[in-house]
Amino acid sequence: MGKSRNARRGRAAAEAVAENVDGGLAELIPDRERSRAWTLLIDGAPQSHVDLDDPAYLSFEYQRRLGHVIDLAVPPGKPVQAVHLGGGALTLARYVAATRPRSTQQVVEKDAGLVQLVRRELPLDPGARIRVRSADARAGLAKVPDGWAQLVVADVFSGARTPAHLTSTEFLDEVRRALAPGGVYAANLADGPPLAHLRGQIATAADRFPELALVADPAVLRGKRFGNAVLVASDHPLPVAELTRRAASDPHPARVEHGRALTDFTGGAVPVTDAAAVASPAPPPSVFK
Repeated sequence: MGKSRNARRGRAAAEAVAENVDGGLAELIPDRERSRAWTLLIDGAPQSHVDLDDPAYLSFEYQRRLGHVIDLAVPPGKPVQAVHLGGGALTLARYVAATRPRSTQQVVEKDAGLVQLVRRELPLDPGARIRVRSADARAGLAKVPDGWAQLVVADVFSGARTPAHLTSTEFLDEVRRALAPGGVYAANLADGPPLAHLRGQIATAADRFPELALVADPAVLRGKRFGNAVLVASDHPLPVAELTRRAASDPHPARVEHGRALTDFTGGAVPVTDAAAVASPAPPPSVFK
């Protein structure tokens, strides 16, 4: 068990914090290159990175890609009403609060122990309008008023796998209900060869949303390695050109697929329903080495 932040404040070098939470062993590892930045691991799997001094800084590749989606969801700087399914270290909620002051956000995180740890060790800006609810992601989403959200971000993993009930058309029906017209849904997905899960998730989203885009490392899209992909969906046209430019200019460039190319990528996969849904595949051990 690590010492509290209060006990560490006077030290030149921060110490790691380890604590058992509902989802396993949570560890907060200090970033040696950024004085108040931390990486959250759950059972050894990296979950989030947050810089308390610069919450607009996004370290993880997939979080940078989600950041691009957030930046383009509504006009720059304008407050947004956002729902985050999956909390982690609250990195993306902090990002929205920093880049879009006066935004109103709801975070749904099932792991109450993790929420307590993050609140204690990585406190939120008291001026940020972020409400954190300890609940199952789908159950929490069901409590969001119809058409309230301009943005819904899903980044939910249990044991490094997305739970099955968050992969279906019925789940996306709840997302659509909560979204305002023109709202944007973004999901962090993880898969590896032969990409059956990813293809199925694209087909599922295409069954419920007319506009889709996928942002991922080219090696992941080619089925060369396990990795993350960000799926973006809306009932209005997406800013594909600007998203493509931003993704390509990242330190780890990504490709954006949309339109016919994305349809072809699904390879005939069919939408996933609650009755047939399964959790996303577990990453190979080598991913976190």
